[in-house]
Amino acid sequence: MKYKITFLFLLFLSIICSASEVEDLMQNGNNLYQKNQFEEASKLYERVLNYGYESSELYYNLGNSYFRLGKLGYSILNYEKALKLAPSDEDIIHNLAIANARTIDKIEVLPKLFFIRWFESLVNLFSVNGWLYFLYFLMILLLLTAAAYFVINKIIIQKWAFISGSVILGVFILSLVFFGLRLHQDSQFTNAVIVEQAVTVKASPDVSSNDAFIIHEGLKIQIDDKVSDWYKVRLADGKIGWLRSTEIKII
Repeated sequence: MKYKITFLFLLFLSIICSASEVEDLMQNGNNLYQKNQFEEASKLYERVLNYGYESSELYYNLGNSYFRLGKLGYSILNYEKALKLAPSDEDIIHNLAIANARTIDKIEVLPKLFFIRWFESLVNLFSVNGWLYFLYFLMILLLLTAAAYFVINKIIIQKWAFISGSVILGVFILSLVFFGLRLHQDSQFTNAVIVEQAVTVKASPDVSSNDAFIIHEGLKIQIDDKVSDWYKVRLADGKIGWLRSTEIKII
């Protein structure tokens, strides 16, 4: 029993120490960034990631550091990771747009019908965790309205609780659908960013295969398949080809 208690205590202590060190690294990184020491700041932010800690703020700060260093690919990579955790954050969206404007390749996205774009924007309104928290919130509201309906013996209150509960239930079901679609989207589709200045996309997963086309640093691509250390990639305009794993970073 003493051994178990000691082990749990040491585990708890290590977690506390790690959290404290992560907080110190983040603060020191922010201080270095304010002093325009972007290289040193990025190293501290990367150390935080090595601890297994992730947040939209961390990726956003790291993206800013790489942008200042002129590393466009890594800047966009981290902005995209930040956006994945906080899809509605205006600062992330703004800085990502600025970084994307500096990329060489201007790929025309395949056109989609208006209602499809509108529906996708609703699905991407929150991250997976964001939709989950929203569902928890709606569930609490449903329980409160149900309690008001069954406990309070007043017609006006019961009528209000019934109408409110019906609306909340409808929103809950719709949000559950969006949560499922966002979860499927994140698990089904993998995106990446080109991190080298220029890469030659191959027609097949072989160095000796024909060159398909050339793309440049910062371009966001979709991963369709993997063979050994080669990825089958798809551009927004539908072009496909193969790239080595060293030429891209997964978002």
